[in-house]
Amino acid sequence: MNIHDHPELLDQLAAAYALGTLRGGARRRFEALAREKAPVRAAALIWQSRVASMNELQTTHTPSPAVWTRINNLVQAERDEASMAAVRIPTPAPASGGWWRNLTVWRSASAAGALATVLAVVTAVGLRDDLGARIGELQAQLEATPAIEYVAVLNDEQAGAAMLVTFDPKSGRLTLQRVGGFQEAADKSLQLWALPPTGGPRSLGVLSEERLLQLTAGEADVREVPTLAISLEPKGGVPSETGPTGPVLFKGALIQKML
Repeated sequence: MNIHDHPELLDQLAAAYALGTLRGGARRRFEALAREKAPVRAAALIWQSRVASMNELQTTHTPSPAVWTRINNLVQAERDEASMAAVRIPTPAPASGGWWRNLTVWRSASAAGALATVLAVVTAVGLRDDLGARIGELQAQLEATPAIEYVAVLNDEQAGAAMLVTFDPKSGRLTLQRVGGFQEAADKSLQLWALPPTGGPRSLGVLSEERLLQLTAGEADVREVPTLAISLEPKGGVPSETGPTGPVLFKGALIQKML
């Protein structure tokens, strides 16, 4: 089978060769084809450059001492084996078949391949860890981002904006921001009310004097409520069942966002 006539298979073999997962006889046959066939050689070079470019996607990591110890042991073992072979028998002259028949060349290439494989593994592990940490950070940010679903702008009698109200059903929080200049007296409190289509007003909470505050509420408290209102009440507010006892200062439609 002419491998260069099957692009998908050639691409898979080149990728496995560059990553170091193509081993044994299959690797040797691929190397022989790469020497003879330009398309095979080109595919191998393309995948080797892709693997090498992975280093640019991550920050530098210092391998553990154990990694360098193993690399040093592999290289030293190759050197010791070559030295012992040289002592036992004279090194024969290279065969007429060319440099690729030289055993020393292939031993050196094997050691370099082992080193490249170890470095590729270190790089891939570091990239995976960095990617996992980044995904965790993004997930945490997403969880912390408010999911605003309801919005209301409460206006005074002159149609001036006085209070911005948003509701996040994910956290069960009503957030109120004063956008006007009104400030209640020390012996008074502002109280937020839901005005449903049927039934009486329901208290959603008493406001503090802060310009930005949050109240706890469930989605059932605001679902299908068309209007919110704020009344001026005695200090500490009034019970929900009595309804507003003071004047209603601000009122506005509660809108459910569609996006």
